[in-house]
Amino acid sequence: MIQKFDAIVIGSGISGGWAAKELCENGLKTLVLERGRMVKHLEDYPTMYLDPWEMKNGGSVSQEDLKKYNKQKRWGVNEGNRHFYNNDSIYDYDEDKTFDWIRGTQVGGRSLIWGRQTYRWSDDDFEANLRDGIAIDWPVRYKDIAPWYSYVEKFIGVSGEKLNLPQLPDSEFLPPMELNCVEKQLQSSIANNYSDRILTIGRVAHITKGTKSNDNRTQCQYRNRCDRGCPYGSYFSSNSSTIPAAEITGNMTLRPNSVVSEVIYDKKTQKAKGVRVIDSITKQVLEYNSKVIFICASSMASTSILLNSISDRFPNGLGNDSGELGHNIMDHQLGSGASGSFEGFEDKYYTGRRPNGFYIPRFRNIGGKKKDVDFLRGYGYQGGASRGDWSEAIAEFSYGSEFKNAMLKPGKWNLGMGGFGEVLPYHENRMYLNYNKIDQFGMPKIVFDAEFKENEKKMKEDWKVQAAEMLESTGCKNVNIFDSNAPIGKGIHEMGTARMGHDPKTSVLNKYNQVHSVPNIYMTDGAFMTSSGTQNPSLTYMAFTARAVNHAVSELKKMNL
Repeated sequence: MIQKFDAIVIGSGISGGWAAKELCENGLKTLVLERGRMVKHLEDYPTMYLDPWEMKNGGSVSQEDLKKYNKQKRWGVNEGNRHFYNNDSIYDYDEDKTFDWIRGTQVGGRSLIWGRQTYRWSDDDFEANLRDGIAIDWPVRYKDIAPWYSYVEKFIGVSGEKLNLPQLPDSEFLPPMELNCVEKQLQSSIANNYSDRILTIGRVAHITKGTKSNDNRTQCQYRNRCDRGCPYGSYFSSNSSTIPAAEITGNMTLRPNSVVSEVIYDKKTQKAKGVRVIDSITKQVLEYNSKVIFICASSMASTSILLNSISDRFPNGLGNDSGELGHNIMDHQLGSGASGSFEGFEDKYYTGRRPNGFYIPRFRNIGGKKKDVDFLRGYGYQGGASRGDWSEAIAEFSYGSEFKNAMLKPGKWNLGMGGFGEVLPYHENRMYLNYNKIDQFGMPKIVFDAEFKENEKKMKEDWKVQAAEMLESTGCKNVNIFDSNAPIGKGIHEMGTARMGHDPKTSVLNKYNQVHSVPNIYMTDGAFMTSSGTQNPSLTYMAFTARAVNHAVSELKKMNL
């Protein structure tokens, strides 16, 4: 017997958790499908209190275990967090060109391991494509999303400092975390030497005062063990916030170990009638029906579901009338910048392990390309200062009482920053399905064919030079420019592949995140992004999700879905 629900949500991460919360709180009986295992807040954080010496291999992953994380290890996994990263031996993908697809396959998804940097977009971002003649125009502007940013921020808790910058609107802030003495020195130097840039503490989804989510979450303890699962619920995750909020309503049915293979299209109603699911444990094929479907499996996984949903009406993937489904992959470019040593403040240290760094908002090409810059768009920086040089405590250098004393003596101050650059939407940057390679669930293998291009390369060269200059002007010594040549995907901000737009001929979704040709399907993860901006995107996903649910509920009441 086919089970019926008012709504189905595919995925339980940042976007899926928000969709579940909003749908359930609006009274809809909602089925949440997650391909990974169950993870409950507190109950399933096995390493949340462990120190390195309490973990196997001092926290390092053995070479044997790393074989299960062939792709994920490119980002870095350890014994403290690897249980929250995708097991590549089960869920793998292929690459025509190198693409680092970092995933969290469990209830909560990557909301358990994300960096929590939380920034609003501005009209400078939403108008950029139209202004620069790139790709297509966004169908929304900042005024459409601003109230939803506020709505989301008040729930998740965002700490930060008001700046009143047009390119980076302020959020609904909790008290900001504090810069340390060397970071304040850099902040002062930038203010004195530059008129176009400013340094602030990072804006993060961490509670710094009070509680949130029915007192399930309390303020940050400065342990910096966030990616193990936070027992205090200090940082926002689906597991500590939106999933419990949905569960309290009594309207949510959460089903882990559920691989969605396709959305089922009804050609008579011209709507989706449900989804087909493979139980990842039993391999049983199940079907669930609903009035509305929210696809929030993460951008590439969501698009793969639509590409695999083939019918007479949609031979190239559900909703793919434009031919843009799977195209326009974006990410944020990172992995390069500058670092140096700072002499002074050797009588000062810092308290705790602040799970945050400083942020320098975008300052290049504000309002459009400038004559003295040879690339479009811009970049920001994230960085920090610490006394992290412990080389004097290496056993080969010392022993006995000298060794013990050296371990208690902090090293010199070091200061560094890395750029986060916007990536333009290129039609040829794509993902596709290889039906000649079928996985254990009968699903075709996802293949990536994407790369950074000339604009991204020019941008990166500029931010490396600017980073070094800012450090040198602050008085840093031994300034070094570094570049890991990180490929696309390494930013873990994969976006695009089902972009929104005004015209069904050039986009997959409309301004409310609905599939143009199948209006009872909404996509609210990174797939809908029409450009990538400079800022970390998760806050934008959350705001668009809450807005899309509000629209869906209204349309259901009008009997339009």
